[in-house]
Amino acid sequence: MKEFEALVARTHAAGLKVIIDFVPNHVARAYRSDNKPEGVRDFGEDDDPTVAYRPNNNFYYLPATSFVPPRRTLPPGMQGHYTESPAKVTANNQFRPDPSVDDWFEAVKLNYGVDIQGGGAKSFDPVPDTWNKMKDVLVFWANKKVDGFRCDMAEMVPVEFWNWVIPQVKEVNPEVVFIAEIYNPDQYKDYLSQGGFDFLYDKVLLYDTLRNLVGGKGSTVAIDGIQQRLKGINHNMLHFMENHDEQRLASRFFAGDIWKGCPAMVISATIDRGPVMIYFGQEVGEPGAGDEGFSGEDGRTTIYDYWGVPEHQKWMNGGAFDGGLLSLEQKQLRMFYTDLLSLAGSNPAFTSGEYYDITAYNVSKGNITPDIHAFMRVAADEKMLVINSFNSEPKTVRFQIPPEVADAAGLDEEAVYIARDLLWREVEVGFDENMSFELLMKPYSCFIFKIK
Repeated sequence: MKEFEALVARTHAAGLKVIIDFVPNHVARAYRSDNKPEGVRDFGEDDDPTVAYRPNNNFYYLPATSFVPPRRTLPPGMQGHYTESPAKVTANNQFRPDPSVDDWFEAVKLNYGVDIQGGGAKSFDPVPDTWNKMKDVLVFWANKKVDGFRCDMAEMVPVEFWNWVIPQVKEVNPEVVFIAEIYNPDQYKDYLSQGGFDFLYDKVLLYDTLRNLVGGKGSTVAIDGIQQRLKGINHNMLHFMENHDEQRLASRFFAGDIWKGCPAMVISATIDRGPVMIYFGQEVGEPGAGDEGFSGEDGRTTIYDYWGVPEHQKWMNGGAFDGGLLSLEQKQLRMFYTDLLSLAGSNPAFTSGEYYDITAYNVSKGNITPDIHAFMRVAADEKMLVINSFNSEPKTVRFQIPPEVADAAGLDEEAVYIARDLLWREVEVGFDENMSFELLMKPYSCFIFKIK
């Protein structure tokens, strides 16, 4: 614990913040506390396991059954047999003692006072025991001065719990941030307004759309539809192109190339005022290659096994942390990420500016094909035009800023404008009297033009 406290202090001294993972939906099937203060009771320690459901039970039970682990090949040297009677319900709500290997069989579901099998009846008054235990966990870490919680599978926990617990944690630290891992867009607004979350994972809408585009599927016109659907909460959406659950951009299962993911990353970082997340090693093209053991070779960096992250380790360079072992191409990619994130995090157009789509207009005019994407971000004198391509062959296209967007952005029809790219610093274009210009779009290219 002293080591953790020192880590938090060092991190804060460096001007950074500490966000930790909080997993409220489930615990390990063989869970027990190794170190707890006097008087604290483990989850399940006071449960009545003879009943399937009781509001103050911490777990759901399958009385008169025994857990049957799914059959799988165990690594050499692994011996022993796990027993559990009565069986508990799996983390993904499987009410059977013999879950499949595709279920979350390693973990068990926590009971927040919802009778899942009884039609979802809720018993929240008095406050269920699980609520109080989870509040204690969150308050403990808030008192350790962590700055935020990434809440695993937040939508599998009742929104009423979040409404109850988040204000209490923010009494300890008003600045603490709550991020929900959530996959149901229909619940987004509930988990913000009622639940009290600060940010939500934007996986199902933006990430999935961009992933399809990188793979040559879908249409860039769909992106503005997402922005309109999320209008009013765009700034609450946390964007990403990699995390521990998703396949690496550079893996053969995704882009297969360290540069093909760049246009998607530019859109993620600049399309609205919300935060953007990168996963360690993403900025040097870590592909997550190799047969890991637990999950096999799946394009992810394992979270289960002792494992190396070779491309990231090249940047670490034996503890020098200077990128000394990176290739020239990897150094260029890292510089791209540096410039992109610096622009996204500091330029007023991106941190506070308005968003205007110009993709649909240009597709409708036949200027571009739906594998090209463009939008503007505008704040006072900062007028940014962001252009990204998902085309696999070079093409020359024409972009026009629609008259209504030009007017909203404060562009004077009598003035002469040029635009200079801030990412690569190699391209400059001039607008004609129709506020249009031609541009060569190389495969998977991306630009952030500043209009002057």
